[in-house]
Amino acid sequence: MTVLRDGNSKSETISQTNNSAPALLKERAYDELKQRILNEEYAPGSFLAERRLAEELGMSKTPVKAALERLELEGFVVVSPQQGIVVREFSVHEIADLYEIRSALESFTLRCVAGRLNGEQIERLEANLAAFLATSHTGDVASAVALDAEFHFLFAHYLDNHEILRVMENLRQKMHRTITRVFHLYPGRIEASHAEHRAIVDVIVSGDRHRAGELIEQHLQKGKHLILERGRV
Repeated sequence: MTVLRDGNSKSETISQTNNSAPALLKERAYDELKQRILNEEYAPGSFLAERRLAEELGMSKTPVKAALERLELEGFVVVSPQQGIVVREFSVHEIADLYEIRSALESFTLRCVAGRLNGEQIERLEANLAAFLATSHTGDVASAVALDAEFHFLFAHYLDNHEILRVMENLRQKMHRTITRVFHLYPGRIEASHAEHRAIVDVIVSGDRHRAGELIEQHLQKGKHLILERGRV
């Protein structure tokens, strides 16, 4: 009986391994293609081909096709029989709408965490502020974008609301290219954003819930205004 159980266990392990391999390939294809789109290795408006992508990633077309279907659902590519696969460019109005969603979520989050942060959480925010300010002097836009995203994520992380974190991650990915371009087009925006972040942290630490909500709304409105002012970012 022991031998049979051992044999069954080995068979189940092999089966699980075989079943997980395609899933891992699909996930790897998805992660790699999304990162290339976010970094504009595949620029908005460019055409993609499944066969070429499969060759670049060193895998079959099946996981690539699954990854593209997922990216289409998330709005990063458009797949049609007429045009093929095209990297999607978000319109100015779509990005403005994303800012509105962020404003609603983040003002709620900041009001909830104001006055409730512990010393370790405040230290992490202070470290983020210092690193973010440094990028305004070095001109490291990629690091500035990452630190800006981290700043906004930290509050949702401290609130410990997984649904808000999930939605914010999706919004961050959709807005990654936009924030990058804004920081390139308006070099002074990094330093201005730092000053706004600094004020937000101060009122949160002091426990002023109402003011915290106001400041994050004003901060995001300024970002939206730059996009509308430019017409296309």
